[in-house]
Amino acid sequence: MTRQLRTLYRSKPQFDLALGLLALFAASLAPASFAQATHKAVYAGAKVSDTHVRDLAPAKAESVGMSTERLSRLDAAMKRLVDDKQVADLVTLVERHGKIVDFNAHGVLDVRKPDVAVQKDSIFRIYSMSKPVTGVAMMMLYEEGKWQINDPVSRYIPEFARLKVYTGKNEDGTPKLEDARRSMTMRELMTHTAGLGYVLSAANPVDKMIIDGNILNANAPLQAMIDGLAKTPLLAQPGTRWSYSIAVDVQGYLIEKFSGMPFGEFARKRIFEPLGMKDTGFYVPKEKLGRLAQVHTGAGANLAVDTNRPDPAVIPLGPSGGGGLFSTAMDYARFCEMLLQGGQLNGVRVLAPRTVEMMRTNHVNPDPLKTMPAGTGWGMDFQIVMDPAAAGEAVSEGTFTWFGIAGTWFWIDPVRDLAFVGMVQHQNLGTTRPIHALSRSLVYQAIVE
Repeated sequence: MTRQLRTLYRSKPQFDLALGLLALFAASLAPASFAQATHKAVYAGAKVSDTHVRDLAPAKAESVGMSTERLSRLDAAMKRLVDDKQVADLVTLVERHGKIVDFNAHGVLDVRKPDVAVQKDSIFRIYSMSKPVTGVAMMMLYEEGKWQINDPVSRYIPEFARLKVYTGKNEDGTPKLEDARRSMTMRELMTHTAGLGYVLSAANPVDKMIIDGNILNANAPLQAMIDGLAKTPLLAQPGTRWSYSIAVDVQGYLIEKFSGMPFGEFARKRIFEPLGMKDTGFYVPKEKLGRLAQVHTGAGANLAVDTNRPDPAVIPLGPSGGGGLFSTAMDYARFCEMLLQGGQLNGVRVLAPRTVEMMRTNHVNPDPLKTMPAGTGWGMDFQIVMDPAAAGEAVSEGTFTWFGIAGTWFWIDPVRDLAFVGMVQHQNLGTTRPIHALSRSLVYQAIVE
């Protein structure tokens, strides 16, 4: 999350939204050419033929063990949500065994322009769906030997060597602080257990310090964020609890330090261009602005554009690894398919299969795991569904997933060799999170073998 999110929480309705988000976090939650790539049952765990050509081409649902008739329920439900003006737009994509079996778009880019329909290639602010992309970049550098899981973060960010921890208020209202007992580790930085705050709620004293200090500022270099965080206390001792945080933005800084490249350039050259993600980046080129979906609020007669957004065409000086990307459904599906293929796509290997397995494995230690939503854990910048029954989910054990604050969502199910990408631009998680749950139910009821 970046300056877009900081401005989001300054008004009363936005503050209420932040509290709702916090409540949701606490309570729910071998190289070959692309044309030759085949499904590997040993990797994904799905019992299917190993001769499926994984080219992300459209295919009949029945060819990959799904039902066209049953998938039509998903499309009908998404269309109904748009027709009822619960949201302005919805794009959904389902892929299984490397084939796209359902891809639909409904609604408009901007309710002020009812004749401009949303398209399958429309561009969306994906906010926290940026985090898994940043995680992949970090793991690429892990494979190059730049860092290890249990390394202290202060080894690479000396400014973090003597952090304080917020423990309450003194009688005069000033913050009560204690020394951090040890440095946060890289594992903790990758799993939101480092003790860092964020920008989700001005009611949280540490978050308020980050907000008031303008520490997440896309118009400043990432070093300025590090300098600000070095003066800001942690909200918990490292490794003691799970708390959604600014950690992935810190990862963006580390990517620059480890690679010697600006973060945006690294993402473009090492991930987006090799994977063919031609419409993904930290800004929208002016020639593509006509494809950008606007973020909306409200519903029914009150459905309206939220104009409190930064200029999407401005190239950020400090790109947000936690929430700064724009993308399309198809681009993000290519990212998901790369992960389903164990780190390679179209003849380009981004990660080793074992590294992908590490990313989709829970790395939260037992004590902080107790503070997470039931049935879930956290891998390397993904939420992991460890126990679907406890989590109340239809997905398979080991599914990895996340969503963006403006409603975009995805999940990757390596057991059933399936990925889903949903795009919407609506600033109310009370509206969009039920849509996420509905989509999962309607996708899994369509799997018939």
